Amino acid sequence: MRRRLINSTLAVVLVVIAVFGVSLVIVETRTITNSAQERVESEAVRLASIVDSRILSEEQITGSILKDQVAGERYAEIDMPGRQPLTIGTEPVGEVISYTATGEQGEKVTVEEARSAVTTEVGRTLLIIAGVALLAIVAAVLLAVRQANRLASPLTDLASTAERLGSGDPRPRHKRYGVPELDRVADVLDGSAERIARMLTAERRLAADASHQLRTPLTALSMRLEEITMTEDLDEVKEEATIALAQVERLTDVVERLLTNSRDPRTGSAVPFDLDEVIKQQLEEWRPAYRSAGRAIVSSGKRHLTAVGTPGAVAQVLAALIENSLMHGGGTVALRTRVTGSQAIVEVTDEGPGVPPELGSRIFERTISGRNSTGIGLAVARDLAEADGGRLEMLQTTPPVFGLFLSRTPLKKASGEAEDEGQMIR
Repeated sequence: MRRRLINSTLAVVLVVIAVFGVSLVIVETRTITNSAQERVESEAVRLASIVDSRILSEEQITGSILKDQVAGERYAEIDMPGRQPLTIGTEPVGEVISYTATGEQGEKVTVEEARSAVTTEVGRTLLIIAGVALLAIVAAVLLAVRQANRLASPLTDLASTAERLGSGDPRPRHKRYGVPELDRVADVLDGSAERIARMLTAERRLAADASHQLRTPLTALSMRLEEITMTEDLDEVKEEATIALAQVERLTDVVERLLTNSRDPRTGSAVPFDLDEVIKQQLEEWRPAYRSAGRAIVSSGKRHLTAVGTPGAVAQVLAALIENSLMHGGGTVALRTRVTGSQAIVEVTDEGPGVPPELGSRIFERTISGRNSTGIGLAVARDLAEADGGRLEMLQTTPPVFGLFLSRTPLKKASGEAEDEGQMIR
């Protein structure tokens, strides 16, 4: 591209020089020739006038007297009636420019000038024109190189940016070049880089969330399958298989939820559901793990609450809180349900040391963890809660209390059914 721009600019300049330069040479040559002819004519007329005045005044007319009246490079010949012809200067050799003037007394004055003097002056003029043309060509080449670099260098940068995008480096450069068309291309590439960066971030986030969220259901499912292989009681096998199938369904729901959340984290599928069922399912799923750790997990508070949300998402939020207590907390983990206005609240607490003061509300940020864990679980749990219109908050740091706030709808009670405040499920 650089070569094409330079060649095209140089071609335009050469055409301009050829057109105007040749015209200028022709005009200058004619002007110099005409000027020389006019000088010769003027000198002949002037010399004839001087001779006339001397003849009338009967003054002496000699070559030495008239010598100062003729330019040194010119030759003059004076032919007077009844007198000897006079010559002034050296007669030129070759082509000459001449003019003969006739005086009032009949004398003839002829002035000649060698055409070589005119040719020399024309040559000097041509050299000046050629020098100006050469300077114009050099200036045009320099300007063409500068303009070519101004256009070609940004294109090279843009090609490098596109190559980086193709190789998986989506960092936008935010570099502009002062050329509207090139800046528009740079804007498009930067926009594409930002979109690619967001997609890569979403993919990495989905992979991290999936690995974290699927770990617990897979562990629970593995434990159920191990129990099936260790028993020969058919009824127990059927029971464990039924529970395993339910866990597979929950695992499928987790996968679908993760995929939906990766496409649009605000897309929820909230429906009314029985909050007790979700809590009961989580207690059954986590009790073996807590038993293995020599700890207990219990539930208390209001019963028969209907909340609005996605059961699978709520289960995942509670699972994240329960796992967080298992890994970082201590003692008994308690799930307590209560009602505040139009909201149902599930509080999860344990008897551990709590959240370090320096973390504070940052505990829900990704990669933030006080015990060298991934720092993903609570961030994913908060996203899941907010996707259905709820929220997840840390109500207290020591002992740690996390609250899951969900919208609530009235539950129609069956006959003889009443709310039980403070009932404990172990």
